[in-house]
Amino acid sequence: MARIIDGKALAAETTEKVAAHARKLAEDGIVPGLAVVLVGEDPASQVYVGAKSKRAKECGFHSVQHDLAADTPENELLELIARLNDDPAIHGILVQLPLPAQIDPDRVIQAIAPEKDVDGFHYMNVGMVATGSAAKAFVPCTPAGAMLMIERELGRDLSGKNAVVIGRSNIVGKPMASLLLAANATVTIAHSRTADLPEIARSADILVAAVGRPEMVRGDWIKPGATVIDVGINRVDAPERGEGKTRLVGDVAFAEAEKTAGAITPVPGGVGPMTIAMLMANTLASACRAAGLPAPSL
Repeated sequence: MARIIDGKALAAETTEKVAAHARKLAEDGIVPGLAVVLVGEDPASQVYVGAKSKRAKECGFHSVQHDLAADTPENELLELIARLNDDPAIHGILVQLPLPAQIDPDRVIQAIAPEKDVDGFHYMNVGMVATGSAAKAFVPCTPAGAMLMIERELGRDLSGKNAVVIGRSNIVGKPMASLLLAANATVTIAHSRTADLPEIARSADILVAAVGRPEMVRGDWIKPGATVIDVGINRVDAPERGEGKTRLVGDVAFAEAEKTAGAITPVPGGVGPMTIAMLMANTLASACRAAGLPAPSL
């Protein structure tokens, strides 16, 4: 049976390292500041924003949350971002997605100053990651967390390893492939329309599933001994739990895959906790850079 990669434990360890470094910065009067912006009352977004704000406070950060009405005009949101860009007490700005229909999310993301874009979605950060300069950029939090998990399992140098990323999103799939390439892995980006996808998946020493389809990756897609990183978070019906009940599953059929894989992340409790931990790490790095200090290595 595969080793279970405990995302909760690694996230707790990472967050404690961030908090410890933040305490050292505080001795010099430097307090990392994170501003989280929520537009509307989407229940899932409220949960995510609440978790991020709570974790920032636990790390000793200056944490600010801006809650805007669902009908907020785009120009008002852009004005708020401009003020946050100019606020020296704020080192990271996060606008929770999705946004209401009247707001262009790309325009909003590109309005955030690149040096405060701790989500890693600004074109400047995207470009640096894609061109092998991730150390100078803010890497999107989910692939950054997934990469830390892979490094813990296999080391920082992935020379000779075949990696397959199933998913081509700008938020996970593409930056994940760039990080794996930078670590010397041989990388294939596949997706739901790739021909012979199971066969391609079976070639992977490292398989990252980020396609957003519940349990699409079956156990017989897994190369024996492979490291499997399941980024998917899908809610499916769970009638066995009672009428109207649901449960969370990943993009990988976990019960099947763990029989073949060497190591695998569970859902929940895998990549999810690492996403918020890496957001804290990016905010800390931003504060360090603003003070002319090197960002700590995690």
